[in-house]
Amino acid sequence: QVQLVESGVESVQTGGSLRLSCAVTGATWKINCVAWFRQAPGKEREGVAAIATDIGGTYYADSALGRFTISQAGAKNTVYLQMNSLKPEDTAMYYCALSGRPCWGTAWSRPTWFGTNAWGQGTQVTVSS
Repeated sequence: QVQLVESGVESVQTGGSLRLSCAVTGATWKINCVAWFRQAPGKEREGVAAIATDIGGTYYADSALGRFTISQAGAKNTVYLQMNSLKPEDTAMYYCALSGRPCWGTAWSRPTWFGTNAWGQGTQVTVSS
């Protein structure tokens, strides 16, 4: 059974930085794409960034481009999301997700691209003004 363990509650002021981590264990199938999503109260879950685990190619939502960086550890069992220049509108619950499918175009940004059993428990990120 795949388990994704994310870093805990994170809080920072506007303009600050945070690094989220997602540790993956128990996967018995090939993971081709790992993504970070976020969901603010009353809003839909949206894709923030993704990484193709085989070649390390990265994908970003417009809201994350230039501020966030997704990366993976050498063993590819931990994925990080470095977030800089944070804004109050970045406040949300952040989730990592795995897929055996490739990070394909903008498909990765859809929650349905990822299996229902391949999501982390979520990390609350709060950016205060």
